Amino acid sequence: MRLTDGYIFRQSEKYQSILLHLIAVFEKEIPELELLFKWGIPYFYFRKKPFCYLAPSAKKGFVDAGFARGFQLKRNQDSLIGEKRNTVKSLRYFSHSLRTHFLSF
Repeated sequence: MRLTDGYIFRQSEKYQSILLHLIAVFEKEIPELELLFKWGIPYFYFRKKPFCYLAPSAKKGFVDAGFARGFQLKRNQDSLIGEKRNTVKSLRYFSHSLRTHFLSF
């Protein structure tokens, strides 16, 4: 079992379903992504560079899809949350019945 799988299956059902859905969407839309386990969370790499992490927050009730260089994404900047972060921007998912934003970079 991969470290990412173990991490995902230790989450509550709510976060498991969101994480699995997001992973499926990312892998379908950007097949070149590599899913690794970095800094204690699932982290997608694109061409050997950090691209997007997936971090559930039980305290706040969402999964944060944080883009390492979110400020460089070309579309949907108004949907991204920066919260005083210079480079990382994220999308927050509160439910498994979600509409996934497709961002170009």
